[in-house]
Amino acid sequence: MSRTAIRVSAVIGLALVWPFAMGIASEANGADDSFRLLKLNGHHVKWGDRALGVGATVRYAFVDAPRRFDGARNCRVLVPLEGLAAGHGIALSTLEDEAAAAFRVWEEAADISFDRVDDPERADILIGAQGRPVGRAYANVQYQPGSHDGVKAIDQALICLNPQQRWKVGFDGDTDVYDIRYTLVHEIGHAIGLDHPSPSGQVMSFRYSEQYRDLQPGDFRGVQLLYGASPRTMTADTSSDPSGEDAGELPGAGVDDGSGPIQLDLRSEDHRAGCRFLAMSSC
Repeated sequence: MSRTAIRVSAVIGLALVWPFAMGIASEANGADDSFRLLKLNGHHVKWGDRALGVGATVRYAFVDAPRRFDGARNCRVLVPLEGLAAGHGIALSTLEDEAAAAFRVWEEAADISFDRVDDPERADILIGAQGRPVGRAYANVQYQPGSHDGVKAIDQALICLNPQQRWKVGFDGDTDVYDIRYTLVHEIGHAIGLDHPSPSGQVMSFRYSEQYRDLQPGDFRGVQLLYGASPRTMTADTSSDPSGEDAGELPGAGVDDGSGPIQLDLRSEDHRAGCRFLAMSSC
């Protein structure tokens, strides 16, 4: 797939926000099964066929050398994960296993499969550490021109982790240190077309939580609306409106005016103390 077809990019990421900013994020349905599909320039986005409910196969790779993506807002510079792993006493093989487990979470929920490839040039999703550390973690989504029934095809996604933040494997109750797998499950959700539905209650919600390890009802409904139910599990009702009933747009949450990459507020964390998890440019 040629990357020259890329026209628009959007970025969703982990960052600390002021508490008052969370109040402006509307909850989809106001219920524990809320979800929201990522909407860019008025279009939903997904991998593969642009028809909702049709499955896809996506390739991913870890960057093996520094890479620059001039069209990206965040994850513009990706570097290999060896430094992050070594700095936190995590074996690189463990980090890669946690990433594979994070992809399996979505495979078990919907008809989407992920194949790891060794060559980053062949990958649809690239994973690495931030070459210019900021925030906690981000996903950058780029889509192709053209749409079908309001849906555009994703062309490439980037996922990047801040090597200067503290990371861990598993939950231990310390929510100041983020679990690698949980974070990657969330960022992969963005990379396949899901947005933040609410402050809390779902894996795709924008507050970090160690209350649950698995996808929640809204996460299931959202991903199954995009790709259909997994052949292994067909449990969620996906008949709801794609955006979630009465769901307002999160400021900066992947909305693009078509003029280029969206602009995000990337102030330092020193100015964002006191909050928990994901946020957009509303900080």
